[in-house]
Amino acid sequence: MNGRSAPLWSRLGVDHPIIQAPMAGTSTPALAAAVSNAGGLGSIAIGAASVEQAHDMLQATRALTQRPFNVNVFCHRPAQADAAREAAWLAHLQPRFAEFGAHPPPRLHEIYRSFVTDAAMRDLLLAERPAVVSFHFGLPPAASIAALQRAGIVLLATATRPGEARAAEDAGIDAIVAQGAEAGGHRGVFDPADDPRIGTLALTRLLTAQTSLPVIAAGGIMDGAGIRAALALGAAGVQLGTAFVACPESAADAAYRRALLAADVETAITSVISGRPARGIVNRFMREAGATGHPPVPDYPIAYDAGKALHAAARARGNAQFAAQWAGQGAALARAMPAAALFAALLAEMQ
Repeated sequence: MNGRSAPLWSRLGVDHPIIQAPMAGTSTPALAAAVSNAGGLGSIAIGAASVEQAHDMLQATRALTQRPFNVNVFCHRPAQADAAREAAWLAHLQPRFAEFGAHPPPRLHEIYRSFVTDAAMRDLLLAERPAVVSFHFGLPPAASIAALQRAGIVLLATATRPGEARAAEDAGIDAIVAQGAEAGGHRGVFDPADDPRIGTLALTRLLTAQTSLPVIAAGGIMDGAGIRAALALGAAGVQLGTAFVACPESAADAAYRRALLAADVETAITSVISGRPARGIVNRFMREAGATGHPPVPDYPIAYDAGKALHAAARARGNAQFAAQWAGQGAALARAMPAAALFAALLAEMQ
């Protein structure tokens, strides 16, 4: 650990500067606890959960570990409903629903609430006081940041460019997750229409040079060699997501695991599945719904309501080609082993 990073990890009581990424729908209390118990920082994601579900996830994680763990929330700009745009998008997807003997939903809904406007979720975190809370897609109001800090919670925020990192620093965030374009899952851009797609290594160097905060490198890091490279560039630590998807503790289904572990796995960034840019395993959903000339995609997470409905229709007929199988560019290096064993391998490879 470098001098700038030591206070962060010592404050948290984390032995090794490795974070398991908070992958909504894929990370689980069991996965987070396994990583935390191994000396890293496990994470759960509650951005797609109700307050009640989030409470249950926090309690389940605490039942499995007494070590610190991270709780991730989504701070996206609340969706702007547009009935005409949503109807056009459903019409665009209709032939694919028909292929599986299904109909598109009659209307779409904003299925996830942003932490920016979710006072009940903020109050839950203030009551539960997890060791770490991380923000994705932006930052919450200053009052929420101040309240979480008064509760003794360490705050992380994703940045995909120097301007976002400076905003996080100005807001009093404790450390920055530098998410490179190689990363799997949703891009953490504050404005999804303006994504510079800076690579992990370049972004890590930019942020370590231009901010005074600890920087945690994320994106394409799958093994100890990748961790060493990030630390050599000045990163205080690393965050790995795709590396943990094939662990038995993750919630990935069998089709997701097969696709991830395929020899020819290919990833790309798309907005057609959820309404925000995200990197996942290339499938028919990306290729067909995202073909040139498609109508404007509804706002996130309204578009995700359609994506989930189409995936459910396809899955009911045994087809996994319309799933959101998020994965980074290092996916071909994924290993199927228990999280504790993978963590031990990462530490050995770092040496």
